[in-house]
Amino acid sequence: MPQRLDYHATAPAGMKALAGAHGYIGQCGLPVTLIDLVYLRVSQINGCAYCIDLHSRDLLKNGVTIDKLVLVPVWHEAETLFTDRERAALRWAETVTRVAETAVPDSEFQAVSAQFSKKEVADLTIAIGLMNLYNRLAISFRTVPAAAR
Repeated sequence: MPQRLDYHATAPAGMKALAGAHGYIGQCGLPVTLIDLVYLRVSQINGCAYCIDLHSRDLLKNGVTIDKLVLVPVWHEAETLFTDRERAALRWAETVTRVAETAVPDSEFQAVSAQFSKKEVADLTIAIGLMNLYNRLAISFRTVPAAAR
């Protein structure tokens, strides 16, 4: 499927603004692997081939095993591969990404807050929202994943 629009070239100021948020997440203090796991899970939920490809490659580069990578969609069935914080972050990513279905209940907020500080929960939620936005851009404009080029 060919790319519909190069949004980086078409809206460079908008993409620069998003890059600022992405840069913030990169330096906020949350572990890179945790953020990439969340980015991958959000992208899987949204069906974004470009972002699934990108974040899978990033996780592999950062030492995540194939065994763990392929089980991200079913992390709750492979709990021993994921830390308590990773499980909490993945659970939060799922409920926030599916906000229209879940309404993000208090129990989910309490669960993530048991593992992360207030700032970390805010940063994690910013990362989830940012990835949802990137997914919408990549899907809408048919950004081609590296594996399909």
